[in-house]
Amino acid sequence: MIHLTEEMHELINNALPNGTPCIIATASRDGVPNVGFRGSMMVFDDESLAYWERGRRSSLEHILENPKEVVLFRHPGKRVAWKFRCIASVHDDGPIHKQVMARTVEPELARDPERKGVAVVLRVDQIVTLAGEVLQERVPNLRW
Repeated sequence: MIHLTEEMHELINNALPNGTPCIIATASRDGVPNVGFRGSMMVFDDESLAYWERGRRSSLEHILENPKEVVLFRHPGKRVAWKFRCIASVHDDGPIHKQVMARTVEPELARDPERKGVAVVLRVDQIVTLAGEVLQERVPNLRW
């Protein structure tokens, strides 16, 4: 079972203003890796993260080919770090698209003045420490 904690809500929702943006890792269907910062990362609900994907480049292409994504969060001042193993879904329009856009931090929306971005919702399947200790998982003994 996954339940994102209040600490996760607080730290991830304030990651950009705190100078600790999340890092996402994706891979194409053929295994070509990609990583990038996401200042718009947020806790969407108690089981999901979300972000505004404004670039529409290789990360989005990878997600459409292979929805497995890893999100890395680290706050060195608080000595907290988590890896979230997730399954992504892309929302080009509709209510989820609007919800994510409405909750996206202004500096990220300002970089997308024409609002061509998409909402990416990440169903969290597993939360692990940087050392690999499993903190939570949707299904026991999940193999990634």
